[in-house]
Formats: sequence, structure tokens, C-alpha cells
Amino acid sequence: MKNVHLLDHPLIQHKISLLRDINTDTKEFRELVQEVSMLMSYEVTRNMPLKEVEIETPVGIARTKVISGKKLGIVPVLRAGLGMADGMLQLLPMAKVGHIGLYRDPGTLEPVEYYCKMPCDIEERDIVIMDPMIATGGSASRAIAYIKERNVNNIKLMCLIASKPGIEKINKEHPDVEIYCAAIDESLNDHGYIIPGLGDAGDRIFGTK
Repeated sequence: MKNVHLLDHPLIQHKISLLRDINTDTKEFRELVQEVSMLMSYEVTRNMPLKEVEIETPVGIARTKVISGKKLGIVPVLRAGLGMADGMLQLLPMAKVGHIGLYRDPGTLEPVEYYCKMPCDIEERDIVIMDPMIATGGSASRAIAYIKERNVNNIKLMCLIASKPGIEKINKEHPDVEIYCAAIDESLNDHGYIIPGLGDAGDRIFGTK
């Protein structure tokens, strides 16, 4: 597996364990998704460029650093990706947000698009796609392709749990995209769900069945 960053910080791993627990209720699950996403954002943005600036403090002049270079955009994959967006926005409120709506056809397991709305200046931004679960990899791969069609050159994929088959698909179809995840699980069941995973992330975030 290439371009995969497994984030093993103790706080992230602890919260992923709570997310997996069948007894975690909707409110706690939603809060945990946001917290893990915020923690993961530190690593996803680690290579953002800085520039030196001069700032006046109450007691003198400081030469310090601020974020420079391209602006950031985040694109949650509807609907479960919405649960991750607020975590990053708390750290980077200036980021613009696009949305891609995809669902997986239960028969073919292939992604079907139903909505797509992007910032008008998306081609000027570095993009982080957010999808809690990378199972077959089909939806994430299609989302990446949509973004590339809009002339975006720097794309990262951020997820909570990825399956090995899903990672392999992304590596094959988009070898230039870096994947950031908090856990990697071995396999999928006959319905395309990650085993052991955490169930349907969208249902658990929004309290639906």
C-alpha cells in the first residue's frame, strides 16, 4: 500500500475504539467523529507552507510565521462525511466547503452521484476529501475523479477506517492521492461493509437505520 498515513496517536486510537463500540449512542458517536477528525487534521495539514511575518506584541516586535501558499478546501462525501467537516473547520474556519453526494448501489456496489456543489475557485485550492469509511473504495475514487475534473492538482483523502481492498483501489486509480486514516481493517463482507469496521457511519451519526 502506497501513500497511506496511519495515524496512531493514542487519543485517536482511543476514540476509534469508542466509535467501533456498538453501545456508543448517536450523540456520543457524532461527537467522537468530530473529535477524531479534528485530531487527524493536525497531520493532514502538517505540510502546509508557512511564511514569516512581523507582528507587534504588547511588549515588542516578533518575527513569526503564518500559513501561506494555496488556500484549503474540504469536500465531505454526503452524507456521512458531513460528520467530519466540523472538526477540521474548527481549526481552519477560513476553508471553503464543497459537497459531493454519492450512494452505493446495493446491487452493483458501484457509486451513483446525486449531488455536486463546489467552491467557484476550487482549482486554486488544496482539497481534503472526507469520507468516514473507505470500504470498496468506489465512492472515494469517484469523488477524487470529480475533483480532478475541476483541475485540482493536490488532493488528500481523509477517513476514519479504511479496508485494505479500498486502499488498493485508490492506490491503483489515483496513485498521486495521499490517504490519511485512523485504522486499516482487513476485509469486506458480502454487502461491502468493512469487517470489523463500525457499521454504517451515516446511520450512526444521524440516528437512522
